[in-house]
Amino acid sequence: MLKMKFRRDLIFVPPCLYRLWISSLTRAASCVSGVLGATHVEIEHHLEMGRKLLAAGQLAEALSHYHSAVEGDSKNYLTYYKRAAVFLAMGKSKSALPDLTRAIQLKPDFLAARLQRGNILLKQGNTQEAIDDFEAVLLRSPDHEEAQEQEMKATELVELQEEAHAAYHQGDYSTTISVLERVIEISPWDPESRELRAECFIRMGDPQKAIQDLTPTTRLRNDNRAAFLKLSLLHYSLGEHHESLNHIRECLKLDQDDKECFNHYKQVKKLSKQLDAAEELLDMERYEEAIEKYESVMKTEPNVPFYTNLAKEKFCFCFVKIKLAREAIDVCSEAHQRDPRNANILRDRAEAYILNQDYEKAVEDYQEAREFDGDSQEIQKGLERAQKLLKMSLKRDYYKILGVSRNANKQEIIKAYRKLAQQWHPDNFQSETEKKEAEKKFIDIASAKEVLTDPEMRQKFDAGDDPLDPENQQGGGGGGGQGWPFHFDPFQSGGSFHFKFQHN
Repeated sequence: MLKMKFRRDLIFVPPCLYRLWISSLTRAASCVSGVLGATHVEIEHHLEMGRKLLAAGQLAEALSHYHSAVEGDSKNYLTYYKRAAVFLAMGKSKSALPDLTRAIQLKPDFLAARLQRGNILLKQGNTQEAIDDFEAVLLRSPDHEEAQEQEMKATELVELQEEAHAAYHQGDYSTTISVLERVIEISPWDPESRELRAECFIRMGDPQKAIQDLTPTTRLRNDNRAAFLKLSLLHYSLGEHHESLNHIRECLKLDQDDKECFNHYKQVKKLSKQLDAAEELLDMERYEEAIEKYESVMKTEPNVPFYTNLAKEKFCFCFVKIKLAREAIDVCSEAHQRDPRNANILRDRAEAYILNQDYEKAVEDYQEAREFDGDSQEIQKGLERAQKLLKMSLKRDYYKILGVSRNANKQEIIKAYRKLAQQWHPDNFQSETEKKEAEKKFIDIASAKEVLTDPEMRQKFDAGDDPLDPENQQGGGGGGGQGWPFHFDPFQSGGSFHFKFQHN
């Protein structure tokens, strides 16, 4: 048996136990190495995989390998540079900048990284920093063509920026926009230039182009609440309340306590809710309730013309639908004054004129509406119907004959018929001339009653066709296809007429 001898400062271990102890320490060291940093072989593996995946366009997977390579060796300038290349391929220039800067810190004479950083800084509009990088490249490589070209662009950009700001402060917005075209061409990632051009478009009354310029600035500048608020206000002014609501929510995501954004959010949310509710009521054909809801819209936002104009347009539409001709004509005319090129308003006023039996004006409105919307089948069909009704009105209009409105119900029609039939009964007249005139009127009154109390015939008449016109009948009976709704022959010999009325 082996004996272990102890001293205060030494422990004597048998050889077999010593070898086991050394093996355990080696494994532990290997585990620590795996935690604290990858081996050279592992780093090279990550770099090779990153290169292959980048070449294959698998950017997210490539980036993951380069992350591992950087973590394994934080002193390798090439690893940072290659990861920056992946960020740039992914369109993440902001993320690439710190890696390029770190690569330059590790190797100050690394010209490729300086040139790449200079290019990014130039596109971001950071002209002086870009010029510093280009000059550093040219200091070590005076004949570097790309660095020379980019330095010239950066110098040009400085001059253009000064020119644009000078024109803006002079109120020459057109010149400012023209100069900024070239500025943005050189530095497309510069939010300040786009914001300045957007402001010019706003002052020149072109909010749509302002929106186009402001939208990318929300990504180009960190925490750009001002841009989200301005975008929301612009969409709001154009009546695009859903887009306005989306942008103001983005502002509040960045800072839920932002006072300006929160106040505007409450306004947009309330108005948007009312407008959506009004549209739903229209879809359900609840027109009286829709009118009330649009009145609420006008109260909620009295200062933006779009919403008042929209409400007036919808009033026009609703009054036509509930067949209030006079009210419809009045509000449609007001809406037309506010928005003269709106084809929908002209279409609806034309329908109101038809309800009012003013067919000539209906034709005029439909013709004008067609000028603004020549592709609308609805407007074309409406025009054709108005023209038919105008042509018929020159012959006989059954509504006018009975003296009732186009939206009169059956009871009102029968009541008017009875009154006129008694008034113009031929037996009430003595002279032959009066009897003939009464006979003619009586026939028209009876024909009007027949057409307007029969749903199918009335529908045809409202569509512009006279169902009792021989030209519109096929294979009609005797008397040229004219069918009388009462039992008498007005043309029989003798002068005594006997009428039997059918009071349906």
